[in-house]
Amino acid sequence: MSGFSLSSEPFTLQRDCPAVMVPQGERVVLPAGQIGYITQALGGSFTVYVDGNLFRIAGDDADALGKDKPAPLALPENAGDEDVEKLVWAQLRTCFDPEIPINVVDLGLVYDVSLERMDDGRRRVYVKLTLTAPGCGMGDILVDDARTKIEMIPTVAEADIDLVFDPPWTQSMMSDAAKLETGML
Repeated sequence: MSGFSLSSEPFTLQRDCPAVMVPQGERVVLPAGQIGYITQALGGSFTVYVDGNLFRIAGDDADALGKDKPAPLALPENAGDEDVEKLVWAQLRTCFDPEIPINVVDLGLVYDVSLERMDDGRRRVYVKLTLTAPGCGMGDILVDDARTKIEMIPTVAEADIDLVFDPPWTQSMMSDAAKLETGML
Protein backbone atom coordinates (compact mmCIF):
# COMPACT_ATOMS: atom_id res chain seq x y z
CA MET A 1 0.00 0.00 0.00
CA SER A 2 1.48 3.33 -0.99
CA GLY A 3 -0.43 5.38 1.60
CA PHE A 4 -1.07 8.28 -0.77
CA SER A 5 -4.40 8.81 -2.50
CA LEU A 6 -6.12 11.72 -4.18
CA SER A 7 -8.15 12.24 -0.98
CA SER A 8 -4.99 12.59 1.15
CA GLU A 9 -4.57 16.03 2.74
CA PRO A 10 -1.22 17.76 2.26
CA PHE A 11 0.63 19.22 5.27
CA THR A 12 3.87 20.91 6.22
CA LEU A 13 5.03 20.21 9.77
CA GLN A 14 5.02 23.37 11.86
CA ARG A 15 7.55 21.98 14.38
CA ASP A 16 9.65 18.89 15.01
CA CYS A 17 7.20 16.08 15.69
CA PRO A 18 7.55 12.63 17.26
CA ALA A 19 6.08 9.85 15.12
CA VAL A 20 6.00 6.07 14.90
CA MET A 21 6.88 4.28 11.65
CA VAL A 22 4.15 1.98 10.36
CA PRO A 23 4.31 -1.00 10.58
CA GLN A 24 7.84 -1.24 12.04
CA GLY A 25 6.96 0.61 15.25
CA GLU A 26 10.23 2.56 15.27
CA ARG A 27 9.98 5.93 17.02
CA VAL A 28 11.36 8.85 15.01
CA VAL A 29 11.21 12.64 14.96
CA LEU A 30 9.98 14.23 11.75
CA PRO A 31 11.59 17.67 11.29
CA ALA A 32 9.81 21.03 11.11
CA GLY A 33 9.12 21.93 7.49
CA GLN A 34 8.64 18.27 6.45
CA ILE A 35 6.03 17.97 3.70
CA GLY A 36 3.66 15.00 3.49
CA TYR A 37 0.06 13.87 3.31
CA ILE A 38 -2.47 12.95 6.01
CA THR A 39 -3.93 9.65 4.80
CA GLN A 40 -6.07 8.86 7.84
CA ALA A 41 -7.33 10.98 10.73
CA LEU A 42 -9.30 8.68 12.98
CA GLY A 43 -9.55 8.25 16.73
CA GLY A 44 -7.60 11.39 17.50
CA SER A 45 -4.39 10.24 15.82
CA PHE A 46 -3.10 10.68 12.29
CA THR A 47 -1.51 8.39 9.73
CA VAL A 48 0.76 10.40 7.46
CA TYR A 49 2.64 9.57 4.28
CA VAL A 50 6.14 11.07 4.09
CA ASP A 51 8.85 10.22 1.58
CA GLY A 52 7.40 6.79 0.75
CA ASN A 53 6.74 5.77 4.37
CA LEU A 54 3.73 5.75 6.68
CA PHE A 55 3.93 7.23 10.18
CA ARG A 56 1.47 7.57 13.04
CA ILE A 57 1.30 10.93 14.82
CA ALA A 58 -0.47 11.12 18.19
CA GLY A 59 -3.35 13.49 18.77
CA ASP A 60 -1.28 15.41 21.33
CA ASP A 61 0.95 16.44 18.42
CA ALA A 62 -1.93 17.51 16.15
CA ASP A 63 -0.74 21.12 16.33
CA ALA A 64 2.40 20.15 14.37
CA LEU A 65 0.04 19.26 11.50
CA GLY A 66 -1.99 22.44 11.92
CA LYS A 67 -4.85 20.51 13.54
CA ASP A 68 -6.62 20.82 16.89
CA LYS A 69 -5.70 18.51 19.76
CA PRO A 70 -8.50 16.23 21.00
CA ALA A 71 -10.52 17.59 23.93
CA PRO A 72 -9.55 16.23 27.37
CA LEU A 73 -11.70 13.39 28.70
CA ALA A 74 -14.12 13.97 31.55
CA LEU A 75 -16.22 11.84 33.88
CA PRO A 76 -19.17 12.79 36.08
CA GLU A 77 -18.05 13.86 39.56
CA ASN A 78 -19.18 10.66 41.30
CA ALA A 79 -18.42 8.31 38.42
CA GLY A 80 -18.74 4.63 39.21
CA ASP A 81 -17.00 1.68 37.65
CA GLU A 82 -19.77 1.40 35.04
CA ASP A 83 -19.13 4.99 33.90
CA VAL A 84 -15.39 4.34 33.67
CA GLU A 85 -15.89 1.06 31.78
CA LYS A 86 -18.20 2.81 29.32
CA LEU A 87 -15.48 5.42 28.69
CA VAL A 88 -12.84 2.66 28.34
CA TRP A 89 -14.93 1.09 25.55
CA ALA A 90 -15.38 4.52 23.96
CA GLN A 91 -11.61 5.06 24.04
CA LEU A 92 -10.99 1.63 22.51
CA ARG A 93 -13.32 2.67 19.69
CA THR A 94 -10.81 5.42 18.92
CA CYS A 95 -8.00 2.89 18.34
CA PHE A 96 -7.43 2.15 14.67
CA ASP A 97 -4.89 0.15 12.75
CA PRO A 98 -3.13 2.88 10.72
CA GLU A 99 -3.92 0.96 7.52
CA ILE A 100 -7.53 -0.09 8.28
CA PRO A 101 -10.18 2.58 8.88
CA ILE A 102 -12.16 0.42 11.36
CA ASN A 103 -11.73 0.59 15.13
CA VAL A 104 -10.44 -2.38 17.15
CA VAL A 105 -13.81 -2.91 18.88
CA ASP A 106 -15.77 -3.22 15.63
CA LEU A 107 -13.01 -5.39 14.16
CA GLY A 108 -13.66 -7.77 17.08
CA LEU A 109 -10.11 -7.48 18.39
CA VAL A 110 -11.10 -6.68 22.00
CA TYR A 111 -11.84 -9.89 23.87
CA ASP A 112 -12.28 -8.57 27.41
CA VAL A 113 -12.24 -5.43 29.54
CA SER A 114 -12.18 -5.42 33.35
CA LEU A 115 -11.45 -2.87 36.05
CA GLU A 116 -9.85 -3.15 39.46
CA ARG A 117 -9.96 -0.56 42.25
CA MET A 118 -6.60 0.27 43.74
CA ASP A 119 -6.02 1.19 47.39
CA ASP A 120 -5.84 4.90 46.53
CA GLY A 121 -9.26 4.82 44.82
CA ARG A 122 -7.89 4.98 41.30
CA ARG A 123 -8.43 2.16 38.84
CA ARG A 124 -6.36 -0.34 36.93
CA VAL A 125 -7.87 -1.45 33.62
CA TYR A 126 -7.19 -4.83 32.04
CA VAL A 127 -7.81 -5.41 28.34
CA LYS A 128 -7.38 -8.57 26.29
CA LEU A 129 -6.65 -7.56 22.71
CA THR A 130 -5.83 -9.68 19.68
CA LEU A 131 -4.72 -9.07 16.11
CA THR A 132 -6.25 -10.13 12.81
CA ALA A 133 -3.14 -12.31 12.29
CA PRO A 134 -0.45 -13.38 14.79
CA GLY A 135 2.32 -12.05 12.53
CA CYS A 136 0.72 -8.61 12.14
CA GLY A 137 3.35 -5.91 12.57
CA MET A 138 0.84 -3.52 14.16
CA GLY A 139 0.61 -5.30 17.53
CA ASP A 140 2.95 -3.03 19.49
CA ILE A 141 1.43 0.08 17.94
CA LEU A 142 -2.16 -0.97 18.77
CA VAL A 143 -1.21 -2.00 22.33
CA ASP A 144 0.54 1.33 22.91
CA ASP A 145 -2.36 3.27 21.41
CA ALA A 146 -4.93 1.47 23.57
CA ARG A 147 -2.84 1.90 26.74
CA THR A 148 -2.22 5.59 26.09
CA LYS A 149 -5.88 6.35 25.37
CA ILE A 150 -7.21 4.41 28.37
CA GLU A 151 -4.70 6.07 30.70
CA MET A 152 -6.09 9.46 29.60
CA ILE A 153 -9.33 8.62 31.45
CA PRO A 154 -9.66 10.41 34.80
CA THR A 155 -9.27 7.98 37.75
CA VAL A 156 -7.39 5.41 35.62
CA ALA A 157 -3.87 4.99 36.96
CA GLU A 158 -2.77 2.12 34.75
CA ALA A 159 -3.91 0.14 31.72
CA ASP A 160 -2.60 -3.39 31.26
CA ILE A 161 -3.10 -4.47 27.64
CA ASP A 162 -2.57 -8.19 27.17
CA LEU A 163 -2.00 -9.23 23.54
CA VAL A 164 -3.58 -12.69 23.18
CA PHE A 165 -4.09 -15.10 20.30
CA ASP A 166 -6.52 -17.58 21.83
CA PRO A 167 -9.10 -17.88 20.52
CA PRO A 168 -7.73 -16.99 17.09
CA TRP A 169 -9.47 -14.01 15.48
CA THR A 170 -11.88 -14.71 12.63
CA GLN A 171 -13.94 -12.43 10.43
CA SER A 172 -17.07 -13.64 12.26
CA MET A 173 -15.92 -11.55 15.27
CA MET A 174 -16.39 -8.30 13.33
CA SER A 175 -19.45 -6.15 13.92
CA ASP A 176 -21.98 -6.01 11.08
CA ALA A 177 -20.93 -2.39 10.45
CA ALA A 178 -17.27 -3.46 10.08
CA LYS A 179 -18.26 -6.32 7.75
CA LEU A 180 -20.28 -3.87 5.65
CA GLU A 181 -17.39 -1.37 5.60
CA THR A 182 -14.94 -4.03 4.38
CA GLY A 183 -17.39 -5.67 1.96
CA MET A 184 -17.49 -8.91 3.98
CA LEU A 185 -21.24 -8.86 4.70
